[in-house]
Amino acid sequence: MAGGAALVLLPEWWASGGTAAQKRASAQSLDGDALSWAAVTAAELKIDLVAGSVTELIDGEEKLHNTCVHLGPDGVRKAIYRKIHLFDNELEGASFRESDHQLPGDRIVSSEAADGTILGLSICYDLRFPELYRLQAVDGAKILLVPACFTRKTTEAHWQNLLLARAIENQGFVIAANQVGEIAPGMQAGGQSMILDPWGTALAQADTTSEVVIGAELDFSGLERIRSELPSLASRQPHIYGSVQRGLL
Repeated sequence: MAGGAALVLLPEWWASGGTAAQKRASAQSLDGDALSWAAVTAAELKIDLVAGSVTELIDGEEKLHNTCVHLGPDGVRKAIYRKIHLFDNELEGASFRESDHQLPGDRIVSSEAADGTILGLSICYDLRFPELYRLQAVDGAKILLVPACFTRKTTEAHWQNLLLARAIENQGFVIAANQVGEIAPGMQAGGQSMILDPWGTALAQADTTSEVVIGAELDFSGLERIRSELPSLASRQPHIYGSVQRGLL
């Protein structure tokens, strides 16, 4: 594509509005118009396209899935990830209960870009659950992808800190595409899409008010150097992590 990108990430719900009614009205199967367009676009531009998330309609199910699909440079699906953690919260006097109309996914998913780089897939609220990204990093992920629709309040309070933590603790690149502006009556998304390197340095960052495209060149030699010099992934002790003991023996 014009900017030279080989990997492109769209935000959460890029093909629909933000209300439950709008999501239901726009819900499609994975063979619907939204992902068909994404497949054609990936093939035309010869890019790895991670199509944020769409509202997936599943035959025989009343509830919907929030689904992220990775399409390769040939337009063929490489991976399908369904959001595991559903956003059931009370914020700013409003109730958000995704579980009322969505089903949770039941598996952690990584994928592989055309150049062999392993990608960790996630969606929005997943960002608050570090164990998901740690398992992807241990599985070899070097890029963690976060399409999102963080509210303005949670963007201002937590978005950047959570992205920084995921990048630093997993020593990987984090690419996060957040919606911006009003996505539903009375609901604002906070923008501030970011690309972070494994040291936590922001390589690119959007503002909080505008729809923009950001990009960066990823230095994988720097990633390997960080993982070698500060080997926190290699220093893990997973055989101890199964339980917590209180008090003294």
